[in-house]
Amino acid sequence: MSARRRVILLGSTGSIGVQTLDVIRANADRFEVVGLIAGSDRAGLEAQQAEFGCEAALGADAAVTMIESVEADVVVNGITGSVGLAPTLAALDAGRTLALANKESLIAGGDMVMARAQPGQIVPVDSEHSAIAQCLRSGAHGPGEQSEVRRLVLTASGGPFRGWSRQRMADVSPADALAHPTWAMGPMVTTNSATLVNKGLEVIEAHLLFDVPYERIDVTVHPQSIVHSMVEFVDGSTIVQASPPDMRLPLSLGLDWPHRIPGVGAPLDWTRSSSWEFEPLDEEAFPAVALAKRVGRAGSTFPAVFNAANEQAVHAFHAGEIGFLDIIPAIERVLEQHEPGELTLEGVLAAERWARRVADEVCGVDR
Repeated sequence: MSARRRVILLGSTGSIGVQTLDVIRANADRFEVVGLIAGSDRAGLEAQQAEFGCEAALGADAAVTMIESVEADVVVNGITGSVGLAPTLAALDAGRTLALANKESLIAGGDMVMARAQPGQIVPVDSEHSAIAQCLRSGAHGPGEQSEVRRLVLTASGGPFRGWSRQRMADVSPADALAHPTWAMGPMVTTNSATLVNKGLEVIEAHLLFDVPYERIDVTVHPQSIVHSMVEFVDGSTIVQASPPDMRLPLSLGLDWPHRIPGVGAPLDWTRSSSWEFEPLDEEAFPAVALAKRVGRAGSTFPAVFNAANEQAVHAFHAGEIGFLDIIPAIERVLEQHEPGELTLEGVLAAERWARRVADEVCGVDR
């Protein structure tokens, strides 16, 4: 039997971390936890450390030190927010396989992150990007060669306001925005799913991960969340990845890509009748995806500003300081004022600080 894969888990007490540990716990013959990092849940972290008998620490700052000092095969980055960028770069520089759930790392770091990565070193854990990576393996050249790919199609659940007009969304409350029909997520990600900012961020990620131009990346609305994304090839074939919504499946692939772990998730029941719907994205009601594509094409520090401004606008919405339909215009106003900076870790963090300050001003927030 081969040696167990040694895993450092960042964000161990959050949703991604807990589900990752579920996979590891059920497959102790394949994986060994050698390091845990949590944000602020000291009691939860201590319980995990007692169970797995590994190094553990609080705070993203400790993550870089742990990655550099603890021997590991895989780093799972499940940290929330741009504080995950430094650990992402550290994992790449240390030669670890990076199972990436921290989308802010890729959005903010962009080409800087991809330039630090060796081919195949980043394994996406988002269900959509994991699906694309799986579908690409059906091509003759696999994920690293896109000459056979006509387009990538990311699926979106549509969130709680699927089918609504902008006029109908004018008076939605924070509670309305948090009523996601499929996924149980935190307030930020759930609100981003309601505005479709989350899908816009995923389009930027897909462009960076798979080197496919923005004009060949589409979004379709699929409320059942069974087809997690698809790849259309030049011969007219479309390959889809379908499974019940369960993050443990893409997490398991992130831990041991491209090997599959038996029994991680329940399969679809093909003996029962079911219907899957696919609808075009209403870009008038949900302009976030088109805005994200423009931001992605602009590159430099614009994606970092887009993400940071959105986070501040979402905070303002939940605090009752702006309306739901004010979120995207607030982001646009910040982007209009931005002068791109140097794409380095320091440059990205400076751009984000600027964006948060200006976004608060735009939203009329006194922080």
